[in-house]
Amino acid sequence: MNSFVHKTLVVELQAGTAERFPVLAHMSYEPSDPFAVTIVFSHDGRVLARWQLDREMVAEGLVRPVGIGDVRLRPESRGVGRELRMEFLGEAHADGGRHHAVVFAWAEAVGEFLHEARLVVPPGCEEVRVDDFLADVLTGK
Repeated sequence: MNSFVHKTLVVELQAGTAERFPVLAHMSYEPSDPFAVTIVFSHDGRVLARWQLDREMVAEGLVRPVGIGDVRLRPESRGVGRELRMEFLGEAHADGGRHHAVVFAWAEAVGEFLHEARLVVPPGCEEVRVDDFLADVLTGK
C-alpha cells in the first residue's frame, strides 16, 4: 500500500466579489505528519497558496461548519452536487483589511481523498515521534 496519498482536483476560487474561476488543488497526506493535509493551490503553473489543514477538520467540514480562525469549512449544495466551501483569511492589507479567498471543491472527491488517507493511517492510530522532532529541531534540520 502506498504510504503517500496525493490527489489533484479542479476547484473553483472566488476572491472578493469576482466570479468563480478554476484552479488546481494538489492535496497530499503523509504519515510522517499524520494529523495534517497539505493543499497547494495553483493556476497556470504558478503557486497561489499553500495551506496545511487538520485532517479531521476537513472531514468534519464535509458535514457541518467548522473553524473560527483563518480557515473555515462548511458543506454547501450547488444544484445536484455537494461542495466543500473552504474560506481562507490571509495577511493584512495596508488599509487594515485582510486577503480573503473562498475555494469550492467537489465534496465527493475530497471525501475519496480522506478515505485513502485513513487507509494509510486510521484515526486514532496517529503517531507523533516527539524524540525525532526534537532531534531535528536541535540539529537545525
